[in-house]
Amino acid sequence: MSNTFMAILPLILLLLVMYFLLIRPQKKKEKEINNMRNSIKVGDEIITIGGICAKVVKTKEETLVIQVGADKVKFEVMRWSVSKVVEPAEKSGREAAAEEEKKPAAKPKRLVKKAEPAEEAPAEETPAAEEE
Repeated sequence: MSNTFMAILPLILLLLVMYFLLIRPQKKKEKEINNMRNSIKVGDEIITIGGICAKVVKTKEETLVIQVGADKVKFEVMRWSVSKVVEPAEKSGREAAAEEEKKPAAKPKRLVKKAEPAEEAPAEETPAAEEE
């Protein structure tokens, strides 16, 4: 009996380790994501798994109607396609970055060359040179 128990013990330990290192954290993360997706309300800004940034206009049981772009195009997406809800702090940081891009770049100051000292006028020719 103890011989078979000792043979099975490593397998049981391996299963326990896999449960606590792989399965349990994955289920916890999945539960958090489902809670986040179910708590989405009208007015929230979201990012989809496809990378689309949008504002939620209408919520349904399994779908969301979102508004995208400057033209305010509306379309419907499944709830499971939401990657994350953008927090107000993240949004303000993103808007600040967008405003910074819109500002014209500051013109670099021109480098002004210092005036070189004027070369001295050549000395007048000596009378000896004129005689030649």
